[in-house]
Amino acid sequence: MPESRPLTVLCLASWEKGEAFLRECKRQGAKVLLLTVPQLKDADWPRDAIEETFYIEPSEHGQMNRDDLIKGVSFLHRTRHIDRVVALDDFDVETAAALREHLRVPGMGDTTARYFRDKLAMRFKAKSAGVPVPEFVPVLHYETIAKYLERVPGPWLLKPRGEASAIGIKKIERAPDLWPILEQLGDRQSFYVLERFLPGEIYHVDSIVSEREVVFAVPHKYLRAPMEVSHHGGVSGTRNLPLKSEDAKALLEINRGLLAALGKVRGVAHSEFIKAKEDGRFYFMETSARVGGAHTVEVVEAATGVNLWAEWAKIEIDRGKPPYELPSKRYEYAGIAICLARQDTADTSAYTDPEIVWRMAKKNHVGLIVRSQSPQRVEHLLAEYTRRFQQDFLAVEALPEKPWH
Repeated sequence: MPESRPLTVLCLASWEKGEAFLRECKRQGAKVLLLTVPQLKDADWPRDAIEETFYIEPSEHGQMNRDDLIKGVSFLHRTRHIDRVVALDDFDVETAAALREHLRVPGMGDTTARYFRDKLAMRFKAKSAGVPVPEFVPVLHYETIAKYLERVPGPWLLKPRGEASAIGIKKIERAPDLWPILEQLGDRQSFYVLERFLPGEIYHVDSIVSEREVVFAVPHKYLRAPMEVSHHGGVSGTRNLPLKSEDAKALLEINRGLLAALGKVRGVAHSEFIKAKEDGRFYFMETSARVGGAHTVEVVEAATGVNLWAEWAKIEIDRGKPPYELPSKRYEYAGIAICLARQDTADTSAYTDPEIVWRMAKKNHVGLIVRSQSPQRVEHLLAEYTRRFQQDFLAVEALPEKPWH
């Protein structure tokens, strides 16, 4: 950190998240600048940790306009020396990279950022490194697509290359159904990738990386596939796996190889994999240079005592000098059950199990995190809460296309 002045960290946030990151930056002695959208002006930001807050109107797709952002931040840079640029969510990763390139601020640049945002780029890179991926084809050359449809059995998934989570994914059951959809997409179709749909169970690994080494990683299994939840609603959740299990060992190995192949130098990553019913192998689905959503951070902290937001802040500030040291940790078992609630405030007072360590406090949402030394106990409680949430609280609505909706 410069001796003559505190380090200045500019955080981009299209979503309301990253409170622990902002607080840890402040605790480390850095000045925190927050750049967000006007729709989040009244969000519950940790304002005592933020030096200044700036706002920029989003584009029609809900993200910050890159050209306007570069001009605006360059103007700020005239009087505020910006040392770090951090994207707190997927939607801002490429924009943050473009800002770093323009300002010559250290950190992930444009090329590497694409591997953590562009679903086509990350698939090509992973495949070239020997990481198993479902068979895919770019939505570019029609003859190549037609041959792919003849060769690869359906159904298939048409995925936006730059969206987060399951936003915009369409399932294609028959080859003839694809072409009208592409015609409807028009000039936007090249921003999609077509991939074979593999039935199976979905897993994720949440990692901390320092100087190209995965220094911390926790493998998890979703209660239900995120795409199923986002498209059809219902109770979602996740739980961490026993480290000595065969699934955990396989996931940690493939995750380590993946992040090395994609060029992850430092920070955090959330990577998703599917264990195919067809052959029992793990296949890479997607990754991101951020912490996992849906309160995955709280699940990891409940199980291990490690807060991914806070550790990410330390790594961003120090950048390997001095070498990053992981805090003391444990490995117990934790999981979350969560869903939309039809009530403004969900009353979970009837849920009294001693394993409950966290209760969600958000309008029209309900969620519980449990912790135990027994993975079977966690699994049992989550199954029970899934059943009870459906009766007591569950509401269903469409997946929002804009982050601040």
